[in-house]
Amino acid sequence: MKDIDTTDLSWDEWDELKDPRSEENDFDAVVERALSRRGFLGGLLVMGSGAAAMGTGLLNTTAAQAMTPKSRFAFTPIPIQTDFTVHVPEGYTWDVLVKWGDPLFSGVAEFDHAAGGLDAENTAKAFGENTDGMELFLIGDKQVLVVNHEYANTKTNLHNHVDGKAGSAEDVLKLQNLQAIAVMEVAEDENGWSVVVDSPFNRRLTHNSPMQISGPAAGSDLLKTAADPTGTQSLGTFNNCGSGRTPWGTYLTCEENFNGYFGSTDPEFERPADFVRYGVNLEGRYGYEKFDERFDISKNPNEPHRAGWIVEIDPSDASSTPVKRTALGRFKHENAASVVAPDGRVVVYMGDDERGEFMYKYVSNGVYVPGGDTSTLLDDGQLYVAKFSDDGTGMWVALTPEATGMSAEEILVYSRMAGSAVGATTMDRPEWIAVNPVAVEGYCCLTNNRNRGVKPNAGGDDTSVNGPNPREKNNYGQIVRWYPEADDHTSDAFTWDLYVMAGNPTVHGDDAYGGSANVNEGNLFNSPDGMQFDSAGLVWIQTDGNDKNEGDFAGMGNNQMLVGDPVTGQIERFLTGPKGSEVTGLTWSADRRTMFVGIQHPGGFFPGKEGDLPRSAIVAVKREDGGLVG
Repeated sequence: MKDIDTTDLSWDEWDELKDPRSEENDFDAVVERALSRRGFLGGLLVMGSGAAAMGTGLLNTTAAQAMTPKSRFAFTPIPIQTDFTVHVPEGYTWDVLVKWGDPLFSGVAEFDHAAGGLDAENTAKAFGENTDGMELFLIGDKQVLVVNHEYANTKTNLHNHVDGKAGSAEDVLKLQNLQAIAVMEVAEDENGWSVVVDSPFNRRLTHNSPMQISGPAAGSDLLKTAADPTGTQSLGTFNNCGSGRTPWGTYLTCEENFNGYFGSTDPEFERPADFVRYGVNLEGRYGYEKFDERFDISKNPNEPHRAGWIVEIDPSDASSTPVKRTALGRFKHENAASVVAPDGRVVVYMGDDERGEFMYKYVSNGVYVPGGDTSTLLDDGQLYVAKFSDDGTGMWVALTPEATGMSAEEILVYSRMAGSAVGATTMDRPEWIAVNPVAVEGYCCLTNNRNRGVKPNAGGDDTSVNGPNPREKNNYGQIVRWYPEADDHTSDAFTWDLYVMAGNPTVHGDDAYGGSANVNEGNLFNSPDGMQFDSAGLVWIQTDGNDKNEGDFAGMGNNQMLVGDPVTGQIERFLTGPKGSEVTGLTWSADRRTMFVGIQHPGGFFPGKEGDLPRSAIVAVKREDGGLVG
């Protein structure tokens, strides 16, 4: 077989290359069912729904109100762009706050474009690569920004290597230090925003930083290794994608595609079933296993079980040890959206970002008391998985030993299998979840799923079209919204609708692939990914999709950030990123007059000059009149 260059593949493409799944469904039958469903949906689609509902009129409120001319948006929407820079509306400005390789501490070497940035030692003291989820914390009178560094672009980060692959332990260490987390104080003066170098809050967490393991799975035989026979201490946090914040002021970082960091030096090693389900393969994406035995599954088969968690970090104490919270389950976490229920219990919503995987919810047993002990609120509680019905209702199913036939520890380590055991609804890549601060409702970006109706998920679960995922071969994505029963996020029952179905009405007209009524020629987008609410209850939507601007994606341009009004359904484009980039990660300054937006894996030479390496960055967006931007 011809060698394939895997360095440019997306994580989903890499997983499917290494673990191809048979197309077990009869495709003709699937298409027939989908067409039949679409015919049934025709009336609702004309109304703008597109939701697979049995006469509930899902999205009918949004569809009807989307036609109202009133707008709460304080900007003029911008057109698509196809160039290699950032664009914002008239009356707004943007500037770079920080970019890959910028120092967090004194003495960091100058960024070397010819050598692929910094060496391993300097990289550990500088802002990392591929910025993603982030949150800003006001600690006393200081503003501290915590940022994820999701993964490495080896062809860029190892620029001096022809094939872009690690060839030594030093290369591996550089890649390990490029990723994970940056904590840094930021401040604004007459020259704009900048990083406060050498602030006592500043720290870099990497793939080798000490972590504590807590919760019900801590100490399990499934988590023990020769290096850590207690199963309570580990090194590193991996593929840190989305984020979240707790009501008590700590940061939640989410480990997503952790599987790609592990491999085997023994080509005959037989992978257990959970490795297949989670995509842990014989060949790692970065080659860590060749130079760091910790990542060799033939020698340390439990090490992958120590990744795939949500990690809590205290931004106020640079000496504190981050904690992997096992009660929140192990899967490819996108982000974590926390909310305090009326009775004081803490609810955390989470998505498992892979085609055909599930949505989860955690509910604490204890209650949050401001100023009280919060150390066990994310350790002691119940994990649930979502089941959606086509009639617009749904249930959160508790993942218990009785329901799953698994032990409590197995449920947490093998959460995907637990979800399959109770028949959870397969979703079109559940990515960021956001909870509306002014209404009792939650939203989840279902980014896309080209396998919908074509092949099962990695566990063999059926992925035929269903209520919240009503299109086969879904390359556009949608956002599902749910309303907890009795206005209580701890409730098991909920109703749901689709806030928007992305699509292209200029190509597909008014069929399912044209999108819902709040999608039009002026706001076209695909693959909603990141999502945050502002203080006014507007939802900001960031995309990570196809930016070729042709064919099915004509008129969509580069990836972008839009803002939506949950009440009227109106959605408008606010920002466009450089070609080749994903727009991901969003937070605000303490006074809400600056919006920080992440630009990941940009093309061209953004944000520098011709001949420079492209560098992921965070940009600061402001209004020229000094007004609020969220």
